[in-house]
Parts: sequence; C-alpha cells; structure tokens
Amino acid sequence: MMRRIDLRGTVPETAAAGAPPDYRGVVPRADFDVEAALDVVRPICEAVRTRGEAAIADFSEQFDAVRPASLAVPAGVIGQALADLDSEVRAGLDEAISRLRATCLLERESDVVSDLAPGARVTHRMVPVDRVGLYVPGGLAPLVSSVVMNVVPAQVAGVGSIALASSPQRGNDGWPHPTILAACALLGVEEVYAAGGAQAIAMFAYGAGSCRRVDLVTGPGNIYTVAAKRLLKGRIGIDSEAGPTEIMIVADDSADAALVASDLISQAEHDPLAASVLVTDSVRLADDVDVELDKQVSRTKHVQRISASLGGRQSGIVLVEGLEQAIDVANAYAAEHLEIHTADASSVAARVRNAGAVFVGPFTPVSLGDYCAGSNHVLPTAGCACHSSGLSVRSFLRSMHVVEYTHAALQEVSLHVINLANAEDLPGHAAAVSARFRDADIAPADGR
Repeated sequence: MMRRIDLRGTVPETAAAGAPPDYRGVVPRADFDVEAALDVVRPICEAVRTRGEAAIADFSEQFDAVRPASLAVPAGVIGQALADLDSEVRAGLDEAISRLRATCLLERESDVVSDLAPGARVTHRMVPVDRVGLYVPGGLAPLVSSVVMNVVPAQVAGVGSIALASSPQRGNDGWPHPTILAACALLGVEEVYAAGGAQAIAMFAYGAGSCRRVDLVTGPGNIYTVAAKRLLKGRIGIDSEAGPTEIMIVADDSADAALVASDLISQAEHDPLAASVLVTDSVRLADDVDVELDKQVSRTKHVQRISASLGGRQSGIVLVEGLEQAIDVANAYAAEHLEIHTADASSVAARVRNAGAVFVGPFTPVSLGDYCAGSNHVLPTAGCACHSSGLSVRSFLRSMHVVEYTHAALQEVSLHVINLANAEDLPGHAAAVSARFRDADIAPADGR
C-alpha cells in the first residue's frame, strides 16, 4: 500500500564539504499550490470587502449549499447546542479544556524589568492582541478540538475580544456544526459566525455585518483558507500557512507494527493529501506494518480517503541504515507530528530539533495530542517546524519595550548616542539628545 524509499548506503549531496547530510528533498510532500489558489480567492476576498455580509451569504450558498439565516449565530442556537451535547462528549471537552488550560497558564510570560544603571530602566512588557478571529474547519470533519486549541491559549493570553467562524452546515439549518457551537458555549465564546473558507478570512480582515475587523487570525483550513491568509497577511496577522496534516514515525525493531500502522492511519484519515511516513532501519518492521495496514485500512470508516493518503506520493516507508540516519531524516523533514517508537525513546526524542510536536513511546499517539494531552494541535506543516512553532499563548501576545531614563541616566550615555548618530550621518538624532544638555554636560569626563 505504501511505497518504499531506500536510503541505506546513500548520503545526499550537501552544499559544503563537512556539512551534515541534507535529506530535505528525499521524502516528497503533497502538491499544495497556494500561489495558484490565490487567483481563486482574490475575487472572493474583494467581494467580501465591497459587499460584506451579502457576499458571504452568496458564497455560503455556492460552496456550502446553504444560505444561513444570518451571519452571526444567535445566542439561543449556541446555548441549545450545549444543552443537546452528548454527556460523554462534554466530559471529553471538559478534560481537554482543563489540561490545555493548565499548560497554557504555565506558558504565560511575565514582564521583565532591566535596570541598566541608576535611573535607566527598560521593561519588556507582554501585551495581548486586542482582537482575534479564530477559524475552525467544518468540511470533511467538524474539528471541535480546534475550538479548544484556538480559544484556550487566546483566553489565557488575555485577549479581550474573540470571534470564531466555522462553515455553515446544510444539515444544521445553516449554522456551524452543533458540537462546534457547544464547545464555544463551554468556553464562553459568544461571538460566532456561520462562514467558512476564504470568505471567513476576508470577513475577519475587513469586517462584515456585525463582525468587526480583527488584528490576528489563527486556525487551520483548506488550501483556499490558507491562500486567503497569505493574500490578506499584513492587513491581519496570521499564525501560519498550514498545509495538509502529516505524521512521521521513527521506529526500530522494538516497535509494535500494529500500533505503528494504526497511527499512520490516524493521520491519513484527515485528508487524501495527508502524509504518513515511517522511517525505520528494520525491514521486518516495514513488512509487518504493510501487513497491518492491509488488515486495518479495510476495517476503517473512511477507506477511500485513507487509501488515497497512504498511496500518495507524500506517504511512504523510508528504510535507513540505523538510528543516526533516521534522526537526520526526521530533522530534515521537520514533521508536524513526530512519533518515536524505539528503545530508549526519550533519549532519541531529546535529539530531535525540528518537529511541530514530538510524541514519545508507544503510549503517546498523535491522537492523544489532538485532544487531551495538554499540548496544542495547531502545528507547523510542510517543513516549517524548522523555523516556526505551534499555536500557544505566545501566539496571542506581543512584546513591547518600555524605556524610561532620568536626566542623569541620559546624561551618562549621551555622548555615546551622539557619536553613534553622527557615525550614521544622522545629525538630527544627535541634536535630539544634545538639546537636553549644555555642551559642558555631555563632554567626556577626561576632557577629550
């Protein structure tokens, strides 16, 4: 079912002699052409800018086959969704919220004050974003867990105004999925909009109907949602341009093939473009995983979607010489989700530098992180984990330096400022300091 890439006995070319091997081009990813999608979303965003709520309603009818009664979801509809929520699902959401909130509270950074000299103070102040728009997909699967993953860190960061959008559902009278609405009610999010895709991102960027424009948009989505984020970035801040989900599993001969196969399937279930990659030095394990995939896929609900993912160019089994090469491949690939199924998995995980999140050992599947681990599942994809982080409290905070100097503190450093300003041929900068003193006040102490 999955193709094989054999790296045993091979070392890729590197840019410079002595550099570590670069495996970034070895494991291909799914085709995800955001640039091409820009041509599709540009007129959608422009229509929302000029026609507002009416345009969003038209696009909902076109793309979601339903025209909501209003853009804003009424409070009664949100409350009723919570009242109708299955008690076991509610218990799961309560636990997910509790665990994520606990980790988020520990992430919240405090202001840092630096006293550099008497009367010379710089405060590094953490300030929450004023207003955020959170996007929750409702297409192939109603990702209620994404409500939790977006809302909780925003609330802990202290964001004062939170709006959430999710696609209108034909089977729910044009409102977003009831479980998504119930999660909003649980978290106290009252401003919810029935809007999906590029039109939802444009609504956040420009404002429409009762939705005021926001400062930052977070949350995963399809290629058109991502393209809209790219197009409107600058007018709004964005968390990332997340592509199709992906899992990489580094495993040795000690791994349980049945568990490895089930975890590969779990991510393939998201999307035909999802990537599932196994990296192993054990041919026996690779063969056993193939057998398990044949058995397990046929028993899943979404056979067609999973088969397309596992059989796609973005998925495969990578055979390596040993653990050293496996770690090099994992760090080069920079997976959204990286599982470690090896002997002494903790020590192997400690050597991972590039991953959205690392899941250590046979009892830490990615599915745990999707819901109740206490970690966030909104993570960088497409190799971006080598430079970017997943969603967290920090995503909703800005840092600001507050500088406060007394007359004496400025005088102490004034000559340095003047000399550096003149070195840059910016005499006005120098004058802004010297104007505060007589010439004698800023002369060097040794008379030079």
